[in-house]
Amino acid sequence: MVLTGGVGGGVRRRHPVSDRWVRWIAKPIVFLGCLAPLAWLGWLAFSGGLGANPIEAAVRSLGDWGLRFLLLSLAITPAARSLNLPVLMRFRRMLGLFAFFYVCLHLLAYVGLDQFFDWTAVWDDIVKRTYITVGMAAFLLLLPLAATSTKGMIKRLGSNRWKRLHALVYPAAILACLHYIMMVKADLRAPLVYAGILMLLLGWRIGAALRRRGVPLLRRGPRPLRGSA
Repeated sequence: MVLTGGVGGGVRRRHPVSDRWVRWIAKPIVFLGCLAPLAWLGWLAFSGGLGANPIEAAVRSLGDWGLRFLLLSLAITPAARSLNLPVLMRFRRMLGLFAFFYVCLHLLAYVGLDQFFDWTAVWDDIVKRTYITVGMAAFLLLLPLAATSTKGMIKRLGSNRWKRLHALVYPAAILACLHYIMMVKADLRAPLVYAGILMLLLGWRIGAALRRRGVPLLRRGPRPLRGSA
């Protein structure tokens, strides 16, 4: 979910001016940008702009942004390698944690605003409504990723174990898209777009893994015999 380190294997030495620019200018701008959807949702709630069912609108909006930030965090590695911009990797952990932040708000809004902390009703929904079961499974997969997102946890777990643990982000993202598809009953265009983006990101990773192992992605046909027409 929030891998750290250089892109393409080697660790690249960073220029101190670049470090200061990223730390004191770029990261605060991105941080504030990640909070903008929440601020806009708060303004809509205050001004009565959430429609006839404001609770449902708030719950869904928070879930949408959780999924968007999750996909953005997964898009960092392909973008950094394709554009040769390793500095992008320094924003991946922030985007991953904001994804978890919005997912937590999504869950809290459902439990608190929609169900009024009626835990019996919440449990009945988890058991009876498949899309909620799938959504809760995605949330549980994200929990250990958020809890182990610090550099200290990488050292404590070891790089290989930590990477294997954070591979849970892939089934979590699949379950999140499935949760969205199952929840929407009429217009499936938006959830299918998110699912399509996820498939592209996963396909890129599969291709990159095969290339690292020396597996040719496109097999060539048999070479013609010498002297043949």
